[in-house]
Amino acid sequence: MITVNDLSLSYGTDTLFARTNLTFTPGNCYGIIGANGAGKSTFLNILAGNLEPTTGEVVLAPELRLSVLKQDQNQYDAYPVLETVFMGNARLYEVLKQKDALYEKADFTDEDGVLVSELEAEFAEMGGWEAEADASKMLGGLGLPTAQHYKQVSELNGREKVKVLLAQALFGQPDVILLDEPTNNLDYASISWLEDFLLDYDGTVILVSHDRHFLNAVCTHIVDIDYTKIKLYVGNYDFWYDSSRLMQQLMREQNRKTEEKAKELQDFIARFSANKSKARQATSRKKLLENLSFEEMPASSRRYPWVGFSPERELGKDVLFVESLSKTVNGEKVLNDVSFTLGREDKVAFVGDDELAVTTLMKILMGELEPDSGSYKWGVSTSQAYFPKDNTAFFEGHDETLLQWLAPYSPDQHESYLRQFLGRMLFSGDDVFKPVKVVLPPSVVPGTKLVKIC
Repeated sequence: MITVNDLSLSYGTDTLFARTNLTFTPGNCYGIIGANGAGKSTFLNILAGNLEPTTGEVVLAPELRLSVLKQDQNQYDAYPVLETVFMGNARLYEVLKQKDALYEKADFTDEDGVLVSELEAEFAEMGGWEAEADASKMLGGLGLPTAQHYKQVSELNGREKVKVLLAQALFGQPDVILLDEPTNNLDYASISWLEDFLLDYDGTVILVSHDRHFLNAVCTHIVDIDYTKIKLYVGNYDFWYDSSRLMQQLMREQNRKTEEKAKELQDFIARFSANKSKARQATSRKKLLENLSFEEMPASSRRYPWVGFSPERELGKDVLFVESLSKTVNGEKVLNDVSFTLGREDKVAFVGDDELAVTTLMKILMGELEPDSGSYKWGVSTSQAYFPKDNTAFFEGHDETLLQWLAPYSPDQHESYLRQFLGRMLFSGDDVFKPVKVVLPPSVVPGTKLVKIC
C-alpha cells in the first residue's frame, strides 16, 4: 500500500497540485490522467522517490518492492537482454551476481562455501531458478522472439528496447508497479498481452496513459490531475468521464438556481425596502441574500485541439482499389500480392508485426514509392493527405517561424487565417512567431500537433 499525505508541488509561483491525500491499495490499477503539463509524470516521479515534493510525504512500507518503468531506452545497452530483465528484481539480480562471482573464485574458502549456501537458499526462495523461464515467457508475450533474448540490448531497435524495459518493470512479481506511458511504441498484440497481465496482477499498479481504451481495459480507479488538485475516482476512464461531466453539470445547475433565487430576493428588496409594512421581510431577505453562496468553477488545465476533416467535394462510391501489390525492401519481401478494396463508408486500420510493411504500403499509396508489381487506383472524387510515422523531414533545416512554415500548406495565405488554424491546435499568441524547430514543448512529440491543411 502507498499512502500520500498532504502532498504539494510548486515551481516558484506556479502550483501543479496541492494538499493531496490518497491511498493506493493492492489489487487495484490506478490510471493518472490530466492535460499536458498538469503534472502526471511528475506525480509518478514523486511516488517513485525520484523527486522531492514541496510539502507532504509518500509512505511505502519498507518490506514492499516497488518497480518503475525506465524511460531511457539506451540505459542498458551494455547488458544482455535477459540480464536486463533480471535487474527488475534488484535483490535477486544482486544474489545472482554475487554467487556467480564466488563460484568463479580461484581460492574458494570454507567461508565462501557457507555464504554460497545461504545465497543459494535465498535465490531459490525468490524463484531464481525459474527466473530465466519467467523472463523469456514475459518477453515472448510482448512479442520479442527467443533468438533476441540472448542478444545485447544495443543490438535491438527502439521498439524492442521498450519491450525489454517493460518486461524489466513487470518481472519478479513486484508489490507496486509504476508505469509511465507503457503502451507507447507497442503493437496491438503487445498491448493486449499487457492488458491481460495487469488484469491478473495482484499488486498495486499506478500508470500514466493517454490511451483511453487501455485505461478502460485495465483501470479500477482514475486519478485526475486538474484545477491544481488531484482527485480519485472509482471506476475506469469512461466512468470518470461521465461522472466528472455530471458533477460539472450539477454545479452549473446549482449556480443557476442560486442566481435565480438571488434575483428574486433582490427584486423583493428593491420593491419593498421603503415600505414600512414590508421592511421586516425585506431585512430578512437581505440576510438570506448575503448567505447565498455559489459553487466555485475554477479554470481547467485541459485544452483540447480541434481537428476537423471537411471533404473538398462529396465522396463517390469507389475510394481505393489495390490489386496484387508486391514490394521488396533491402532484399526482404515486405508486401506479397496485397489486394483489397475500400468503399465510401469504410475505415481501415493496418496492423501487423512488420512495421516496415505497413509503412511501405502507406508510402506506395501516397505515391512516394513504386511497387515492384501490382497496381492501385484512387477514386476520381478522392483527395489524399498523409501523416507519416517519421516527421523529421518536415522540420530539419527549417528556420522559419511557425506561420511562415505553415503557409505553403494552406489554401489561404492570410495571417488571420493561419493564426486561426494554429489556434485550433493550441498554438496561440507569440508561439506563432517562434522557429518551427523549437516551437513544441517537451511534453509533445515533435510533429504531433502540426498537420497539413487540406
